Amino acid sequence: MRVQEIAGDWGVENLKLAERPTPTPGPGEVLLKMKAASLNYRDLVVASGGYGRRAGSLPLIPVSDGVGVVEALGEGVEGLSVGERVCPLLFQDWLAGELDDNASFSSLGGPLDGVLSEYMVVKASGLVKTPEHLSDAEAATLPCAGLTAWAAVIGQGVKPGDTVLILGTGGVALFALQFAKMAGAEVIITSKSDEKLARARELGADHTINYLQNPEWGKTAKEISGGPGNNNSGVDIIVETGGGGTLPQSLQAIRTGGTISLMGVLGGQTMDARVYSLVMRRVRLQGITLAPKVDFEAMNRAIALHRLRPIVDRVFP
Repeated sequence: MRVQEIAGDWGVENLKLAERPTPTPGPGEVLLKMKAASLNYRDLVVASGGYGRRAGSLPLIPVSDGVGVVEALGEGVEGLSVGERVCPLLFQDWLAGELDDNASFSSLGGPLDGVLSEYMVVKASGLVKTPEHLSDAEAATLPCAGLTAWAAVIGQGVKPGDTVLILGTGGVALFALQFAKMAGAEVIITSKSDEKLARARELGADHTINYLQNPEWGKTAKEISGGPGNNNSGVDIIVETGGGGTLPQSLQAIRTGGTISLMGVLGGQTMDARVYSLVMRRVRLQGITLAPKVDFEAMNRAIALHRLRPIVDRVFP
């Protein structure tokens, strides 16, 4: 079978087409014929060896997110049938409960081989069935971008009438916008592009802020969410994709007792923020790294019920 693998040394420039034997599923395993893969920022970090030993060793088949069709079942597999379409979990061993160190090292696309292959074998427990109304390209976006957004919004208890601030218009951000609106929340979204902000409004954003034109966007978001006479103004939940570079403004925007769902470091990996603001205002800073299989299944039920469609930017041959 054909695979794309990183060999020789780390770096996207060392990604090559190669041949490997088609695997055979053992007991409790499933052989998938892969239909589509979805690219995430994480895949670029892994390709550069940026996660250290969590990136695994070479040669490595990269990319964590994909969708495939069940081709063959290993001995003892129940609940799946040949021909069903499924997504492999990014963390193959995180089925329920909290993430632990063992599960965190079970990730596809580093250290385990990923989805850029014609066929792959995974544990039957490490698969979820996909919503039927989605295309292969749309379904392939669910394991990382979709589930991260679900964990950041629904997993943090957003409810009707809450105000959610979302930073940026990338894959996780657009999923977060859709999930927040699905839950009945008011959504503020930021970007440096007026064109992207216009698109976000078409997708349901209630308010938009161009952060290049408005460097004090945290204060603006707080004013939007507060309303006249509200003594506890500020947003309820922030989907924080920037990291250290944007956290000070996020602390300006968040209400007392609010939650900042931190999952991105696009704006820097270190932060200079006033700890006093966190402590005295009882702000919850929650690191987000996906969610377990049970949450993935819940997300897929919601996507199917609401006929939600992921926003796919481009499809490559």
